[in-house]
Amino acid sequence: MEIKPGRPAENVTSMLKSIENARIDGIELVIFPEMAIPGYLIGDEWEHEAFLRECEECCNEIRTASRDLIIVFGSVGIDWQKKNEDGRTRKYNSLFVAENGKFIAPDNSPYNFVIKALLPNYREFDDSRHFFDLRKLALELNTSIDKLTSPVKTSKLNLGCALCEDAWDIDYSFSPLNVLAGKNVDLFVNISCSPFTVNKNLKRNKVFSGKATQLKVPLAYVNNVGIQNNGKTVFTFDGSSCIYDSHGNQIVCSPPFEEETLTYDIPLNGEQFGDPIQFKEDSIAEIYRALDFGTRKFMELCGITRITIGVSGGIDSAVAAAIYRHILHPKDLLLVNMPGKFNSQTTKNLAKELADNLHCFYTEVPIDDSVRLTIGQINGRTISNTANGIHQGLGLSQLMLENVQARDRSSRILAAISAAFGGVFTCNANKSETTVGYSTLYGDLSGYLANLADLWKTEIYQLAAYLNENIFHSKVIPQGIFDVKPSAELSSTQNVDRGQGDPIIYPYHDLLFKSWVESWNRTTPEEILAWYIDGQLEEKLGYKEGKISNLFMDASEFVTDLERWWGQYQGMGLAKRIQAPPVLAIKKRAFGFDHRESQMGIRYTRKYTEMKKELLGQAMPRSKIN
Repeated sequence: MEIKPGRPAENVTSMLKSIENARIDGIELVIFPEMAIPGYLIGDEWEHEAFLRECEECCNEIRTASRDLIIVFGSVGIDWQKKNEDGRTRKYNSLFVAENGKFIAPDNSPYNFVIKALLPNYREFDDSRHFFDLRKLALELNTSIDKLTSPVKTSKLNLGCALCEDAWDIDYSFSPLNVLAGKNVDLFVNISCSPFTVNKNLKRNKVFSGKATQLKVPLAYVNNVGIQNNGKTVFTFDGSSCIYDSHGNQIVCSPPFEEETLTYDIPLNGEQFGDPIQFKEDSIAEIYRALDFGTRKFMELCGITRITIGVSGGIDSAVAAAIYRHILHPKDLLLVNMPGKFNSQTTKNLAKELADNLHCFYTEVPIDDSVRLTIGQINGRTISNTANGIHQGLGLSQLMLENVQARDRSSRILAAISAAFGGVFTCNANKSETTVGYSTLYGDLSGYLANLADLWKTEIYQLAAYLNENIFHSKVIPQGIFDVKPSAELSSTQNVDRGQGDPIIYPYHDLLFKSWVESWNRTTPEEILAWYIDGQLEEKLGYKEGKISNLFMDASEFVTDLERWWGQYQGMGLAKRIQAPPVLAIKKRAFGFDHRESQMGIRYTRKYTEMKKELLGQAMPRSKIN
């Protein structure tokens, strides 16, 4: 089902319709996802007692509807007489089992619901901020968690109930499923509210198939679809609900990101009934599906029906335009090219060709007059301090003039033209630029949503090719956009017709930045420099374009480049990310609430400083290193 976060009444209405359909079809057991009534990522909405009371009322509506049915669903369990460790009303992330108008309690439990034992507190998850867990409850009651972990015994079967993380127990000292398996379980039920990220289903299938095989009990996994967010990061939920037999085979529910019901007769005698799982990594097709779904749903959530995109003739804005064109009618999409004196005719022509291919609105708004106005207002202006009689003249440097152009495009033209068009404008930033702040604050970093900001630049090119070949079945993104060198075109040193452009070497720097951001054991310059010295850097980063040392004149240049981008990542890049639009999460570790950062300044470990000193003391020219 699609869960609408913070909308208990809407969710319970949807659930009641499904329950009635199930009753008509003669179904015995109905399973809904984790937090099906309140939603999961709802921030501090959990602190509102009026919201909790509404959730409790909705839970009772499901209980009442359970005549002649067993219904499993997730919601918040509340103990109004006790407190959480923050002093607020005690809440549990809970699984309810209702049958014939009653909630069924697990054996030995003080509550009539199952309590989540393992609360995740990594990536986007922050469960212990709001919920009390089963391990804490066992400690409070002076009993063992094994005793509190019991099946729910219905009139027909014993259900081994677990909530999402309770099945991902590899890094925990306690395994709810292993304990339940020793207590005569007929069927495991795992209800989840599990966001999509690339290759998560691959890992989930390995974990859940392995559990079903190891414990020799079939397992029903039920997830939700939709989007939820924690403010700075927007997550998609792909559903992908399925059933595993006791041999690890699988019955798949429906295509990802689609709301649908799976009805199946589950043999409980140990026989095989599923199909062998095809363990495969996600492709660019799955990435596109998540981007398309998440963008659509976020627009619906915000009530957005028209979009303006600043198109430069480069790959990022072209991909953004193609994605939105697939979502919107051409009358609701406006592409705007805003050339300055450094923009080539090449990129201006490509922007126009893109709009023609997408059959949408297009306009060109030159920025030269606006930039001249700003320069005239600032350069040569005198500022005065009347208290001490000090006067000072102002002037814009070359870098400042580059930023003036970017800000005029977004804060002035795109903001105004979007308002006139009746829509909003987009942020087209990719993850490479976002990592190191290669963007202008209040300029190209602006927009209502950064739906490409979890994709590296090299992946943007892959997505562009996929859009042409598989979505539009024609080259709506012109070949010239693939061929032109990526460039901000903000100065004479960024002339694309002369092959000049961005200072980022994307095939290498994408992998370097990825190791800082996405690796589970994230790297720092210490690891990068050690691998460089040992000749392992290509292997460790997965660089397949040759020797990384060939990209730099010598070790000194390599270190300078490393520290330039690390300084940006921990410095202005971080300051910009804090003020950036929400990011649509696709990967593990998206910027925002998923990649949590504190402004502490640029830092290097002592070991890095020692290795750098030793290396540069014996640095040799590239010809000798080779």
